[in-house]
Amino acid sequence: MGKWTADRLPSMTGVTVLITGAGGGIGLVTARELARAGAHLVLAVRNVDKARRAVAGMRGDFDVRHLDVADLDSVHAFAASYTGAVDVLINNAGVMDIPAARTAQGLDVQTATNYFGPFVLTGLLLPRLTDRVVTVSSQLHRFGRLDLDDLDWRTRKYNGLAVYEASKLAVVLFSLELQRRLTASGSHVRSVIAHPGVARTGLVTHSPLRFVNRLPFLVQDVEHGALPLMYAATQDVPGNAYVGPDGLFSFTGLPLVRKPSRAGLDGAVARRLWQTTAELTGTGV
Repeated sequence: MGKWTADRLPSMTGVTVLITGAGGGIGLVTARELARAGAHLVLAVRNVDKARRAVAGMRGDFDVRHLDVADLDSVHAFAASYTGAVDVLINNAGVMDIPAARTAQGLDVQTATNYFGPFVLTGLLLPRLTDRVVTVSSQLHRFGRLDLDDLDWRTRKYNGLAVYEASKLAVVLFSLELQRRLTASGSHVRSVIAHPGVARTGLVTHSPLRFVNRLPFLVQDVEHGALPLMYAATQDVPGNAYVGPDGLFSFTGLPLVRKPSRAGLDGAVARRLWQTTAELTGTGV
């Protein structure tokens, strides 16, 4: 079959894709290419004006709407106001290694952006989803450590990179439990994980790891970083597939179904995490 690139996207005419955090970076590239393939793109973003400028002149059908995924009030308001169809939900919005801060609901901003918000948004939209949920993780989930008694970093000392790693491990476990629940209910909707490898984006702006953007042998451009998201959103992959670059350590390359860490495949922890998250976010189980 050869290597997979955006040129091999199938026709997506009639498909509605809702993607968060698509005002720039891999989210914008993913939205652009899926729209080029014929999909109707709903861009759920914090900065509506920025996103509208970004897609101005692009070929395709775009609907830009406001959503601050870290703010659970915003997530609920978005889900209540959005009445259209959703075939594919891509939970792409994310932040990395940012200073400690709290949301309006008192949650850790980084964990809320990367995990709590996508958890709630997916749950609210799930009754209308017809095809799949794609949630973006990171190879750094392999270093993540979860404390289910302190998921929101209230008693542990805050460390921005450790919080990022933990939130991305939570995403992997979320997908595992979501797929288990979908399968148990007889749903044909699938949950898929994608990660961009090491892509040259603004995500590392606040992190000491920003030096990697200056190492061409470790990093790939945003166009390649977006490919695993496109692949996960369009190809016939199994439920809970983990899609990332095919290169060494999955840092760079073209998309391939790989395996997450052993910790990301722990079903018992995934079920406990789901319960704890539901209680913490007030969304029920």
